[in-house]
Amino acid sequence: MPQIEFEGTVFSGKGEGKNFVSLPWVTLQIEQKLGFTPYNGTLNIRLNEKGKENRQLLDLKKGITLQPQTGYCPGIVFRASISGFEGAIVMPVIPSYPCDVIEVISPLYLRGKLCLTDGKKVNIWVTVF
Repeated sequence: MPQIEFEGTVFSGKGEGKNFVSLPWVTLQIEQKLGFTPYNGTLNIRLNEKGKENRQLLDLKKGITLQPQTGYCPGIVFRASISGFEGAIVMPVIPSYPCDVIEVISPLYLRGKLCLTDGKKVNIWVTVF
């Protein structure tokens, strides 16, 4: 499968990813569509310039849609890996979502598993169709 590489730096979010991933309908769809139970939170990555360019390529690719319950926005997920660990990136479908940010979900607590702190550079490989 073709992959797109993203590079960026880890940063702390506002907890919105954690709130999204912990919704029962989101967890269930991730389990059904991606085959894993997500850790209750996301790893926030601020993309560098090349990553922002590559992020635009995802708009042209077919991701996996998380169908929302009433009152919520949909999310698009793409399978991904970071330092050999499998997961996915999730992109909320909302107009105000920043184009220089991706959020990584995984069955693992990636910050702890990879000893990541704010400002640490990381590379994520996203599988596209």
